[in-house]
Amino acid sequence: MNTPSAGLRARASEYALLPLRLFLGVTFVYAGLDKLTDPAFLSATGDGSIGQQMEAVRDAAGIPALIDFSLTEPVAFGMAIALGELAVGLGALAGLLTRIAALGGALISLSLWLTMSWSTTPYYFGADVIYLLAWTPLILAGAPALSLDALLHRRRGSATRVPTDSGATVTPVGSRAAARRGRTRARARVSP
Repeated sequence: MNTPSAGLRARASEYALLPLRLFLGVTFVYAGLDKLTDPAFLSATGDGSIGQQMEAVRDAAGIPALIDFSLTEPVAFGMAIALGELAVGLGALAGLLTRIAALGGALISLSLWLTMSWSTTPYYFGADVIYLLAWTPLILAGAPALSLDALLHRRRGSATRVPTDSGATVTPVGSRAAARRGRTRARARVSP
């Protein structure tokens, strides 16, 4: 039985991840742009440079080998992090390839946690571990509302429904969205 409160709960659950997606998207776009527009950051040496930051945390990093690897080409590494943050943030904001963007965000956060904020005590003062965990719901659920992923999913679902000669509509195997819509319509016809 469909009650107004059940419909409201379903709608709320559909939009539940939207605030998290927007926050992470804006934050990662900002972080990427901040790095790309900071000439000091994109330098191998000097105050505020990626090289200096990596050298400062090398001995306290959870995995010092990651620092050593990044120090072979610190400017390229800094550029890769900045462009990665920008791509992840834009993907999250647009809701395009959301699960892949979220996985990228989680990997960036994991690498920053294991290198830059590993020695932060207590651990909850370090934001990178929190960002790592914040990406997890988006990896699992994607972006079901107000996203390009949802739009593309709806278009693929409607494109897979094939009319037959008898006028019935057949859903090819593998089209889960179309199959769910068909079950919902069948229940609606049976309900009083």
